[in-house]
Amino acid sequence: MADVLIVVAHPDEGSLTHRFASQLQGALAAQGARSSIVDLSAEGFEPRFSPSDHAAFLGRGDVPEDVTLEQKRLDDAQHLFLVFPVYWWSMPALLKGWIDRVFIGGWAFDQPPGGTLEPRLQNLTIHLVPIAGATSGVYRRHGYGASLSTQIEHGIVDYCGARRGSTAYIYDTDTKSREALDAEMKQLAGELTARVVTSRAQ
Repeated sequence: MADVLIVVAHPDEGSLTHRFASQLQGALAAQGARSSIVDLSAEGFEPRFSPSDHAAFLGRGDVPEDVTLEQKRLDDAQHLFLVFPVYWWSMPALLKGWIDRVFIGGWAFDQPPGGTLEPRLQNLTIHLVPIAGATSGVYRRHGYGASLSTQIEHGIVDYCGARRGSTAYIYDTDTKSREALDAEMKQLAGELTARVVTSRAQ
């Protein structure tokens, strides 16, 4: 059981995505917070919404076993970090498929026929760490940050009743040196850990 679940969506274990997840896990451990890294690519998570998923959605079948396993992991956590590279101004298909299959009615929310939406993830705080090749200026000028916020923070986090945690971009990764990125990630991991530890003490 982990207080913090760090979900990573990148096929390369040497990527900035994985390096930051490891930095974050180390910083959390140094402050006594238990955490686990879920590497969706290494674990071979199936992101496609299958006929079995659709049958469960319609109430005509059981929720697939791999989905209930992910839900159990989240039930045991207080904080969820989604660490991912930005692909075409959104999250990778692997991570989107994980959300499509795991954050489903009956677990993340209830929608009774003819009734009002009942969010169910009030005990979970969700943090976002997008790894961006472009600069922060590009994101501001073109509204990419606002678009990601609408998609993920409002469209998923708020919809399911979870608490919004930190959204912390690592920008300009295509041109910064490895040394500069390592220093930035170390500092960011410490800052995010401090917020998690503070929230747990409240």
